[in-house]
Formats: sequence, structure tokens, C-alpha cells
Amino acid sequence: MATSDYAAVSFDDSDTRRDEMHSAITEWVDDLVEAVDDAQTSEEFQAWLDVQRQFHDYSYRNTLLIKQQCPEASRVAGYRTWQNEFDRHVKEGESAIWIWAPIIAKQCPECGNSPSYHANTNCDYDETSHEEWSKGLVGFRPAPVFDISQTEGEDLPSLDTSAEGNADTLLPAVLDAAEDVGVEVELVPDEEWNYGDAKGVCRESPDGGFPIVDVLRRDSDAAMMSTVVHEYAHARLHVGVDDDTERSKREVEAEAVAYVVGRQFGLDMYGSAFYLATWERDEADVIRERLERISRTSQTLIEHIEKRTVINQRH
Repeated sequence: MATSDYAAVSFDDSDTRRDEMHSAITEWVDDLVEAVDDAQTSEEFQAWLDVQRQFHDYSYRNTLLIKQQCPEASRVAGYRTWQNEFDRHVKEGESAIWIWAPIIAKQCPECGNSPSYHANTNCDYDETSHEEWSKGLVGFRPAPVFDISQTEGEDLPSLDTSAEGNADTLLPAVLDAAEDVGVEVELVPDEEWNYGDAKGVCRESPDGGFPIVDVLRRDSDAAMMSTVVHEYAHARLHVGVDDDTERSKREVEAEAVAYVVGRQFGLDMYGSAFYLATWERDEADVIRERLERISRTSQTLIEHIEKRTVINQRH
């Protein structure tokens, strides 16, 4: 997909500023909806999606086991799966991550045991032979898996969801706006990052203070700016919301806010389309349905950032 060149936008007339900004945001959201639809049908996205479908969705119990043994784990598969499906190999000396794998075998229609265990039970079922029994879950066994960070080989398809453009002066203003937004923010070096593939997180303060935003430090100021604003939106809209069924919609709101704010300051935010394409949406209009929350939050963040930009310029 081709990117577009965006110029920073000014709304100088104080009498019409909010109406003009709201109109512009509505137009930008329409652009974003169209871009997401285009992204979902692109060859690049389909190639990425095909690979994601080959990874298992692990149970809550196994997810906890994986995170306890390898907190930074992001993509997990068995030794042979990495070799045969992805042309990657587990690096020498890596320790396996142990999970519970289901045991599928023929089972007694009455007691549910496999033939070998059934012989040692008091179950009298004998209406059909073992060969006619249906297969089902009869238990679990420990099984080794490995995270992608423990492997090497062919690269997996990736999606470039980063913002692009010159944000040398914009990023400091965005970071300085944290106090106005009501958050604490920190750029965290890669070697200290504990959140896997995520580029940013927003979490509640353990002492009840401002929400805490951690963002992975990267070479691109534009990419970091986009992530910071995304997490600011979470802080403004979603802190304390625990409904997992709303997760994809919360991501839609936060990334749409990042897209709008980036557009306002002249960044190329086309990567947001790929980001949102990875989230399930009820329908294409889900972004428009949340326009008022997106618009209100975007306008507030823009005003805070512009104020900090002016202050920084004076110094």
C-alpha cells in the first residue's frame, strides 16, 4: 500500500476552531475506515493472517504457565512445528516451556476412559467394542513448546504499523503533556522491556496515583509518539474497564485517536490501518459509531500537546 504525505493542520480561528476540528476529525475517521478495509484485503495482510492461524489459542491455564516460564513469550509452538511449518529451528541450549497438552483417544461411552484404563475400572459397559468407540479428551500430558525468541530461521510475515514522519520536536511535547493528560510516562529501553511484542502499555498505578504509561524506546520518534498517544487514549478512556469482550473496541478507539492526533501534526499514520485490521470489528462502521469518544479525546490531547509545543518553543 502506498503512503500519503500529510501536512500539519492549523485551526487558528478561535470562534470556529472546535467545529472545524470536529469536521476534520470526522473526515479523517472516514479515511481510516477506508484504509482499514483496504488493509484487510491486501496481500501483505493475508500473508500475515495465514501465519497467525497456524498458532494455537492456548487455554487460560496454559497461558499462565507460558508467562510464568517465559514472560516475554509472544509466539509459541512445538519443536517440530517450528521446523515443519515455519522453517525455523530451536537454538541450541534453549530450555523448553512446559504446558499441558490434551490426550485424545478412544473413550468408553459410559465412563469416558480410554481402552487401557477402562480395563482397570468397575465400568461394565460392553455394548460396543473398543474399535467402535469415538475419540475424545481422556486427559492431559506435559508437552514442551518454544517461543519464537528461542528459534532462528526464516522470518515470519510482519505488518508495519509504525507512524512515519518528522517528530523530533513533537515527541518531547507529547511526553511533556503527560501531566496535563493525567498520566505518568516512561520510555523503556529494549533490554528492560517486559511486555513481549507490545510497543506500549497503560496500567493502573499500584498506589492509586496517575495511570502509568510505559513505551518501548525505539529509533523512530514518530513511532514512539504514536504509541504514547495510543496509551494516553487508553488512560483517558479505558483505565478500570475489565470487560474482555470490549477489548477490540477499546483498541479501535485508542488507535483511531493516535491516527487523528498524528494526522493533526502532519505524520503519516497509514500503519494504523494495519494495526486495526488485526482486531476483530463488529462491522466497518464500529469506528464511526465511537466517533464522539474518539473526537473528544483527540481534541483534548491535541490541545494539551499544542500547549506544550508552545511552551517548549519559548524555552
